[in-house]
Amino acid sequence: MKKILLILIIFTSVFSMHSQQPKSAVKLARVKYSGGGDWYNDPSGEVNLLKYIRQNTNIHVDPAYEFVDLSSDNIFLYPLLFLTGHGNVNFTDAEVRRLRAYLQNGGFLYIDDDYGLDGAIRREMKKVFPEQNFVEIPFSHGIYSAHFKFPNGLPKVHEHDLKLPQGFGLFHDGRMCVFYTYETNPSDGWADPDAHSDPPEKRELSFKIGTNILVWALTH
Repeated sequence: MKKILLILIIFTSVFSMHSQQPKSAVKLARVKYSGGGDWYNDPSGEVNLLKYIRQNTNIHVDPAYEFVDLSSDNIFLYPLLFLTGHGNVNFTDAEVRRLRAYLQNGGFLYIDDDYGLDGAIRREMKKVFPEQNFVEIPFSHGIYSAHFKFPNGLPKVHEHDLKLPQGFGLFHDGRMCVFYTYETNPSDGWADPDAHSDPPEKRELSFKIGTNILVWALTH
């Protein structure tokens, strides 16, 4: 009886210590890729977005700029990866295998076309999921209501050529594991105010849809 009681006391103490430890902060990593595209542009974007999320949700985040190479196992340290830029993207065979494993094991990739990325990213993601093409995401999808409500889908944040904004997805076992925004450019709105001169109301919309993307990725 005394032995059982001692075990219960030890278990309770360990559980109590564990429950009192702070939860690890959520981090967001920028994808570094080859091919010539400027994967590194607007490094203030993720920092500003995570600060907004910290102020407007109860999610514990680490508002720091970090980047990761797809050929590294470090991608598995992040629940959400972010890829953006202008121009060309090129994934090696090893990067394709690593990214596929990441996505098939619960990871999430958000891609934002910063104008000129579309052709390259569709080609390279076809290497990752050869059996799929990007599917346009309906306005009723949960990503548009995960925290803030966007009944009409993506907001138009940064104007390029008057086309309507679109959101596309790739899936694994029914779960959207890749979200791709086209002709909207939310990440321009995350950058410091003087970077692109987007008006405050557009920047607010960019932060809100960015919050939705992170919330949806963490809860699915």
